[in-house]
Amino acid sequence: MLKRPASPADLPKSVPVFPLTGALLLPFSHRPLNIFEPRYIDMVDAALRGDRLIGLIQPEDTSEESPKGRSPLQSIGCLGRLTHFEESGEGRYFIILEGITRFKILHELTVMTPYRQCVIAADGFAADFEREYGEDAVDRERFVKMMRDYAEFANIDLNWEEIEQTGTADLVNFCCMVSPYGAAEKQVLLEAQTLEQRAETLIAMTEYEMARGGSDKPNTLN
Repeated sequence: MLKRPASPADLPKSVPVFPLTGALLLPFSHRPLNIFEPRYIDMVDAALRGDRLIGLIQPEDTSEESPKGRSPLQSIGCLGRLTHFEESGEGRYFIILEGITRFKILHELTVMTPYRQCVIAADGFAADFEREYGEDAVDRERFVKMMRDYAEFANIDLNWEEIEQTGTADLVNFCCMVSPYGAAEKQVLLEAQTLEQRAETLIAMTEYEMARGGSDKPNTLN
């Protein structure tokens, strides 16, 4: 299997992109995906034959989960490495993407493939390649308190022993990915300039939801 890219210099100039509303991927986190549309089956096949890299990005129009046309994309996405796949007898894939780094789209290519491909740049996100970068600035105690408060608020059972053993960066990014917020909020979390900013943004979103009393109170994180 090809090695995990270790810096922006290790990345190809262009990658296939998977537009998906509300699906957040962050560095060193893992995103399971069910792939069933023929164009994205082709995309996974190509990734498995090549460098296993796929860019996960949200469309600007969030009314469709996976836009059928060439609708405009957000400018920032996250590159994922295909680390696991399973085929079903129905011509579907279950895959897991491991987050590598955020990227900026420079321009979209004109291609013959049914899936979209973009030229990307990740130089502005070099810190994403360091798993623990920015941890020292995060108020972990405050972040975990938010998790406890929200777990009680939403009646969620959490594995506190596992949480205690999880690194701060991984904990923040995982919570952002599974948070029950919408596409716009997920994009804000993705684009946060630092890990501290991402943690504080999620705390603010959660405190706002709890202050409202949870009229649309979720009963799970997904």
